[in-house]
Amino acid sequence: MRAAALPISGGDAIEAGVIDITTHEAHAIWLTAEKIKRVADKLVGVGPVGIGLDGLLAPVPLAGTLFSLAAGLWLLWLGVKAGATRFTLARMAFYVGFRTLASIVPLEGWVVDILFRGHLFAANALQKDIARRFGQPSQSAIGDARARPFWWRAAAALA
Repeated sequence: MRAAALPISGGDAIEAGVIDITTHEAHAIWLTAEKIKRVADKLVGVGPVGIGLDGLLAPVPLAGTLFSLAAGLWLLWLGVKAGATRFTLARMAFYVGFRTLASIVPLEGWVVDILFRGHLFAANALQKDIARRFGQPSQSAIGDARARPFWWRAAAALA
């Protein structure tokens, strides 16, 4: 049985039986979070060091901030949709909020854009919450999400 509306209370709603998502839906959310963190914080990487689209957009006035805000709100929406706990949602909001607010400051904010991986931290928090309740998706699905984040679908549609 599915609820008509998703309450903001997250994990507390699951405990009360209000939000009902399947393992397949939870894994789809987990994989979307993986794609977001890949694009936002490790689009170009060498070993453990990487830079994402938000870091690449940092010098462009307003573009980096808008991207960070949009990606952060998307992650938070996924957290609510997955029924994440209030604590997980609060952590996610802190990571994304700090990252987005820091990008407003021109020079120092750009350094934060590159060094502080707020989207990665927020996505990891959500993924841990989902994995605790539903387990992780298959390794092949995770590998596919990392290899082809989002643009491959647009490229396939144009071909």
